[in-house]
Amino acid sequence: MPLDPSAKNATAFQDYGGLLASMVSLIEEARRCSARTVNAIMTATYWEIGRRVVQSEQAGLRRAGYGDALLKRLSDDLTSRFGRGFSPDNIENMRRFYLAFDTVEISETPSRKLGQKKTETPSRKSKAASPLPSLSDLSRRFPLPWSAYVRLLSVKDEAGRRFYEEEALRSGWSVRQLDRQIQSLFYERTTLSKNKAALLTKGARALPQDAVQPEEEIKDPFVLEFLGLKDEYSESDIEEALIQHLEHFLLELGEDFAFMGRQRRLRVGDEWYRVDLLFFHRRLKCLMVIDLKTGKFTHADAGQMHLYLNYAREHWMREGENPPVGLILCAQKDEAVAKYALEGLPNKVLAAEYKMILPEEKVIVRELEATRKMLEERRKK
Repeated sequence: MPLDPSAKNATAFQDYGGLLASMVSLIEEARRCSARTVNAIMTATYWEIGRRVVQSEQAGLRRAGYGDALLKRLSDDLTSRFGRGFSPDNIENMRRFYLAFDTVEISETPSRKLGQKKTETPSRKSKAASPLPSLSDLSRRFPLPWSAYVRLLSVKDEAGRRFYEEEALRSGWSVRQLDRQIQSLFYERTTLSKNKAALLTKGARALPQDAVQPEEEIKDPFVLEFLGLKDEYSESDIEEALIQHLEHFLLELGEDFAFMGRQRRLRVGDEWYRVDLLFFHRRLKCLMVIDLKTGKFTHADAGQMHLYLNYAREHWMREGENPPVGLILCAQKDEAVAKYALEGLPNKVLAAEYKMILPEEKVIVRELEATRKMLEERRKK
């Protein structure tokens, strides 16, 4: 009796589901491996840059201010040739990275050291006499992502820093998990604990918020800068569409708004942030920082905006300009909210002028609601 064709199709589709799942898993693992490979070479390169900076500084010790001048000049020249990623702060991180890890045996990776007794650290003199390691050797010595080593630089105690590095490697911590463990003083708690094994086992467990998706690893700002790629993406299509529409809407309000950029990135300490839209208002002579949230407005949004404004005031504002103003837009489904952040202005007169000239919040709210409704209707079709 011949088989029912529908039964054959059902079996085929079951097989297809398994085939698709295996391919998704393969591609995700390949993307992770690609990100790890780039990160390893990048970290090795930055360690070597740090070493050369320190050597140059040591040669110029007799000259006052040599180190600062060197970082500034290197930053200008490397940025002009390679683009983003070589600010004075970044190069200072590379310098600090070398100084924090300059006494390690490059030929031995942390994974080979795990479980071994701690031996005497080689002196800098004997290390200087040995052949310089290749980028390949260095990449094996520093298997964690560069962003993890940047986070490790905040750990001042050398033993603590080595502990976190080895535990991150042994337990496969993501950068988020490493950050969480450092913030929770995991090293100090383990040192004081009477049952260290139990605490280490518990610390190895990842929480849901520790997970990092393959696309996040590839789009790590450090990696994108190293490869010379642009970082222009949004969390969702609806958010990107809203940002584009708001950009056009503000420009249509009059010639006072001058567009300066979208998804402008900034770094505060070891954290990266993005400003959705950046305008310059000609009449007010100030930058206008706009941040869009697709959820409900919270006090954390206000705090983050003030962080952006403080950064903009210090790094983006030019002489003769007024302090920047922020606009927080929350495009929640049930309710749209628009709030100006004016608390950082030096006097009430200036704040009153801002309120008089800038568009009314209710006008922006109406536009936000109408735009979101239009976009959602379009997606249903």
